[in-house]
Amino acid sequence: MYDFIVVGAAQAGLSMAYHLNQQNRSFLILDKENEIGASWLNRWDSLKLFTPTEFNHLEGLDFPAPKGHYPSKYEVAEYFKAYVEKFDFPIQLNTLVKKIDKVNGVFHLRTNQGDFYSKNVIIGTGPFHIPYTPAFNKKIDTEIIQIHSNFYKNPNQLKSGNVLVVGGGDSGYQILDEISASREDQIYFSGDTSVKSLPQEILGKTLWWWFTKFGYLSFSKNSWIGKRISRGKQPVIGTDVKEILSRPNVLPVGHCLDAEGNTIFTEKQEIKDIQTIIWATGYRPNFNWIDGLELDKDNYPIHQQGISNMKGLFFIGLPWLHTRGSATLGGIKKDAEFLANYISTHIPVLNEEASLQFS
Repeated sequence: MYDFIVVGAAQAGLSMAYHLNQQNRSFLILDKENEIGASWLNRWDSLKLFTPTEFNHLEGLDFPAPKGHYPSKYEVAEYFKAYVEKFDFPIQLNTLVKKIDKVNGVFHLRTNQGDFYSKNVIIGTGPFHIPYTPAFNKKIDTEIIQIHSNFYKNPNQLKSGNVLVVGGGDSGYQILDEISASREDQIYFSGDTSVKSLPQEILGKTLWWWFTKFGYLSFSKNSWIGKRISRGKQPVIGTDVKEILSRPNVLPVGHCLDAEGNTIFTEKQEIKDIQTIIWATGYRPNFNWIDGLELDKDNYPIHQQGISNMKGLFFIGLPWLHTRGSATLGGIKKDAEFLANYISTHIPVLNEEASLQFS
C-alpha cells in the first residue's frame, strides 16, 4: 500500500510528485496514456502555449527555452519527460483508473491493470474529460465529417469543400484561423463574434507579465474580483479575432440551433453545403468514478483549495482551483505548494507496517 497515489502525469500530477518526493513519501503516479506528455501531444499540431517561457517553470526545473518564447506542444511534452527523468518519479503508464472508493480508511483504485491501494489520493487529471457536442449532432448526415477539437490535428483531416467551425473560445478561434488561412473554401463560423481578443505582447511586455504585475492571476475565486473574472466572458488570447472574421472566406452565422440531414440551422441562415464540421465546443467534467465525492452544480468536486470533503482525497489542476492561474503550467506551482504544506502538517508519513498490509 502506498502513502499516496497520484492520478495523472501531466503538469498537475508532476507538480505534486515533486513535493511528495521532497517529503520522502511512498507514492506512485498512474496515467492512462502510453507516454509522458501525451495529453499535450494528442492535441492539434500547431498548438502553442499562450504563456512565454518565464511563466512555464515547474518547481525544481526551469523550462529549457529563451525568455519570451511561446513553446509548442512538442516542447511541453519534452519538458515533462525531462522533469520525470530528473527526479526519477515512479510512474506506471497505460493504467486507466476506472473507479475509486474508500473502505476502512483506505482508498481502493480499480484500474485496467489491476487494483491499487493507498492511504491518500491526489487527482491531477485536469478539466478536459468528456468532449462535448450538442445533442443535435446525431441528426446530421453521416456524409458530413464531424471532428471535435479534441481529435483535430490539422486541415488535412478535412474533406474538400466548405467547413463549419463551432465554438468561440481560444480553441475555436485558433482552429478557425488555421483552416481559413489554409484553404479558399467557404468557412462558416458559429460562435461569439463579440468576444474581445488580447495580444500576447503589450508595450514590449508579454501579456502574462502585465497579468502578474496587476495581480490578475492571483485573485482568489472567492474574492469579489475573482468572482467577476470567473463569471465574465473570457477574452481570446494571442489571436486577432477581428482580422480572422474579416477574411473573405469566413462567414459568421450566429449560434447553431438544430440540424436535419445535410442542413444546419443557425441564427442567421440555413446551411446546406458543408462537408466538415469542427466542434470546438469544450468539455464536460466527469468525476463519477470516485465514490462518495460531492460535486457542485457544474459537476466539479466541492473542495477548498484542492482539499475535498473526503479525508485524504485531493485535487490539483482544476480551472479556478483557487485563482485564474490554477490551470496554467506556471500557475500550478502555488496550488501545489499549498497542498504540499497541508499534507506535510496534517498527514503523517505512512509507517512500514501499514505499507505492507496490502502489498
